[in-house]
Amino acid sequence: MSQKTIYHNGKIATNSTPYFAEAMAVEDGKVLATGTSSNLLQTREAGTKLVDLGGHTVIPGLNDSHMHVIRGGLHYNLELRWDGVPFLADAMRMLKEQVLRTPAPQWVRVVGGWTEFQFAERRMPTLEEINKVAPDTPVFVLHLYDRAMLNAAALRAVGYTKDTPDPPGGEIQRDKRGTPTGMLIASPNASILYSTLAKGPVLGYEDQLISTRHFMRELNRLGITSVIDAGGGFQNYPDDYKVIEELHKRGQMTLRVAYNLYTQHPKHEIEDFNKWTSSASLYQGDHTLRLNGAGENLVFAGADFEDFLQPRPDLDHTLETQLEIVVRLLAEKHWPFRLHATYNESIERFLNVFEKVDRDIPFKGLHWCFDHAETISDQNIDRTVALGGGIAVQHRMAFQGEYFVKHYGAEAAKRTPPIRRMLEIGAHVGAGTDATRVASFNPYVSLYWLVSGRTVGGMPLYGGENRMSREEALRLYTQGSSWFSAEEDVKGSLAPGQLADFAVLTSDFFSVPEQEIKNLQSVLTVVGGEVVYASEDFGQLAPPPLPAALDWAPTAHYGGYYNPVSHVGAAMHYGCSRHHASAASRGTERLGESLWGLGCDCFAF
Repeated sequence: MSQKTIYHNGKIATNSTPYFAEAMAVEDGKVLATGTSSNLLQTREAGTKLVDLGGHTVIPGLNDSHMHVIRGGLHYNLELRWDGVPFLADAMRMLKEQVLRTPAPQWVRVVGGWTEFQFAERRMPTLEEINKVAPDTPVFVLHLYDRAMLNAAALRAVGYTKDTPDPPGGEIQRDKRGTPTGMLIASPNASILYSTLAKGPVLGYEDQLISTRHFMRELNRLGITSVIDAGGGFQNYPDDYKVIEELHKRGQMTLRVAYNLYTQHPKHEIEDFNKWTSSASLYQGDHTLRLNGAGENLVFAGADFEDFLQPRPDLDHTLETQLEIVVRLLAEKHWPFRLHATYNESIERFLNVFEKVDRDIPFKGLHWCFDHAETISDQNIDRTVALGGGIAVQHRMAFQGEYFVKHYGAEAAKRTPPIRRMLEIGAHVGAGTDATRVASFNPYVSLYWLVSGRTVGGMPLYGGENRMSREEALRLYTQGSSWFSAEEDVKGSLAPGQLADFAVLTSDFFSVPEQEIKNLQSVLTVVGGEVVYASEDFGQLAPPPLPAALDWAPTAHYGGYYNPVSHVGAAMHYGCSRHHASAASRGTERLGESLWGLGCDCFAF
């Protein structure tokens, strides 16, 4: 029996009835009871531990229904994060500093999580600026799904020259002499971006273990206690799962991970799924690490890339035949699956296949879903619900909304995705980020987007008809997401019998101004009754420090997501408080197949 703990004197959002409680008792990794502080304190026995919440708001642990945490963890300590940095000038200074400390042959990598619209300057860096701060060290900067910028040293490292052909669906931008400039364009296939990134050095096994623990701790700092890993390009099963499995074996997981298996072999997808459904057991593992099914890639013919700067891709005419073979197998094995689906035109064709298979092998009870579904129609939401499916939505429009509006217009953007309609029709909906290569992993940016209807750059996308109340947004990020791993019976609320996964926030999510939602953090995060992160008033409860990252690692100097408190107050993250104090005083501070390896260089969602 574990020690009983009573958390009292707080504002606890239970996602149950009553919605708010003052206190909560936890024992054996589960919620024992909720109620008033006076009533629960009367139940304490000798040895009961008491934690005074000091009036803080407590929420159920956040559950990202679509993230790439396994792959992200392997590289986390290698990557310089621009997530949330408010000035391009700061981002470039960080880049310059990191170039000076990065040893050869390592690269400096900025891999997603940012958009030009977050910067006060409202632009991204130029290749000239990147080359100026990094004349000799390879630099790779990824921006959304549309481009990557490589300096001259990186071009030399990857060997791109005049004679390098453009890959299918991608472009190596060139000057008048035919020499690569360093700009790689997804047009619309992102394979060129990720196959190039994959050419860089990686961490050794022990450092990958440390890196993954650091990434989990960073997610814990933001109140995340669970994620569903949607697979991803260059994430091969079982080889690339050895690190997460070893951490699970050692008891060093501070995050619950349900993972999906993503095929890496175009035109040979059925071979992967035949092998996996025969050799692995669905839900093998436990509630800390478990196999969750197939996807988000089922067949490469179904890849509808969401680069909103490019026209919508027309999917291959063989899509239906290839997809039916895979989905029929998964339905026979009763394996849940998820499928990346951006555009309604793609979803229409996918549903035609699903309905055909369902007539022979009913989907009843199968937790299958579409991921993203930005432009899904009401009719296709109906069809999804009729098949018992769900829709996992992410805040990709918060990062790409300006591009979508430019391409399709503001009116079309009002329903991207139509979450309110999904809920009205009765669809299962879970919230998330699709981090780390496009949008940021910060859940409060996603919650801000759901509540405010605005992009990271502040542009309004939705009217009140497609915005969520704070209670609704939180439910999507907790109870809603739990359905997508078939765990709705054990997590998502702080009701008796549910797993004791929760976060104590810096401010009250339910009352802070909308703009401040994206600045929230956790000061105490608990998973299964165990403290996995603690700071400030709860610092004495903090778990032991993690093994240090390599001394030159970007995360050792800047951390993960931009932290405005430590940044301005003590310059802990970026070492520059004077610039921001000055800015704040001015009122401007604001938060050929063999060459490209297309046998495995898949789009990397």
